[in-house]
Amino acid sequence: MTTVALPTAAAGELTRRRLLVYGLGSVGTGLFATVPGLLLLYFMTDALAVPAGVAGLVVALPKAWDAVFNPLVGAASDREAVRTGRRTRLLVAGALALPAAFAAMFLSPTTGGGAAIWVAVTFVLAASVFALFQVPYVALPTEMSAVPAARTRIMVWRIVFLTLGILIAGGAAPLLVGLAGGGRTGYAVMALTVGLVIAAVLLVPALGTRWVRSHPGPEPLGLVAAFRTARGNRAFFALLASFVLQAAAVAIMLAAAPYVATYRLGGYGLTSVLFVCLVAPSAVAVPLWAKAAGRWGRLRCLTVATCGYALGAAALLPAAGSGSGTAAVTTTLALCALLGICYAALQVLPLALLPDTVHADSARTGQVQSGAFTGLWTAGETFGLAAGPGAYSIALAATGFVSSTLDHPVAQTATARTGILLGFSVVPALLMLLSLPALRAYGRRRAPQETETTR
Repeated sequence: MTTVALPTAAAGELTRRRLLVYGLGSVGTGLFATVPGLLLLYFMTDALAVPAGVAGLVVALPKAWDAVFNPLVGAASDREAVRTGRRTRLLVAGALALPAAFAAMFLSPTTGGGAAIWVAVTFVLAASVFALFQVPYVALPTEMSAVPAARTRIMVWRIVFLTLGILIAGGAAPLLVGLAGGGRTGYAVMALTVGLVIAAVLLVPALGTRWVRSHPGPEPLGLVAAFRTARGNRAFFALLASFVLQAAAVAIMLAAAPYVATYRLGGYGLTSVLFVCLVAPSAVAVPLWAKAAGRWGRLRCLTVATCGYALGAAALLPAAGSGSGTAAVTTTLALCALLGICYAALQVLPLALLPDTVHADSARTGQVQSGAFTGLWTAGETFGLAAGPGAYSIALAATGFVSSTLDHPVAQTATARTGILLGFSVVPALLMLLSLPALRAYGRRRAPQETETTR
């Protein structure tokens, strides 16, 4: 079978300007991925009076839709690449449509059951248009360079900007809600402001990456044929399985953060501080993990970071459970900062390994399917991001959590407060440990030509 060669970017092509233009899009993807995960469940239960179990279903529904829709977008992106040599049209469509859809999620005109329907419909719409941008955006690094070291460099830039987006989401979004008076008005102001930022940062890579030439092959495979061909890429699916479990673990912690701040540490205002402590170290740690991966190997560093995250999450149980005093808050924040260092590796290293599996698959099949694989990858990621808050909402309902509005707060039972804490600590730790066998399977199944180090 003839191998389809992927384009190799010359060193001069990956200029800082081009890396900057590409990476800036991750500010927008970080905002969209983080704000709903951090605030939407809490917004529904504590501002719209939606029961916790129903709110969890609402959060999970769009992600379940993504598992079906994202692969379709991936196949469409590959077809566009064959016709035009680029993936620009879908990128632009997603960049233009997402801001309005995102803002609409937090503009419910009612509460209770009507609010649940409003949020569900607008969240599905937002997730769909986000896929139009996200799927081809994740496919681009595979086509920007065929050199593992260069792709890791691309991912470092992307994750640094993603960290910035996540920090804006976790630090500024709750702050905006509070400054605007909280409740439905506060969330509406936050959503409109964040939507404008998303529009600005997504259009830059959508229009500025036209230099990237896509070469999927002589003709695109149909969706069924593409997945039938992709099925033999066992290394990809092992890597994806570990990533989904890790995404679910992080998503549970994000969903739990407002509840832990409110009901365990003494105040909702600590939500932003918790989030910044968890994410801010990534900005410094990402380049350090890239250097460490170049010396000791990406897979080995990813395994170490996974174990470190599991240990740190488990340690949050006694820390956050010891009360709302200064010592408990300080210890919890310090542990979150340590988790942030590990979180950086969980972001950059799987994405650096993903293009390797696509390149190896082209040698196996003779067909480059960047869009198909990134469609599956983003579908798995969104499933993990949905499974986390969804499972957490079920746990809240099972432990007796009572929803409320800003005007009528409710005191939670000891059992509910324990459930809040377990979701923030023990459950993420267990999910991280469960991802280790999949990482080991990836190490066994990757192709010999997949370079372990980035040198």
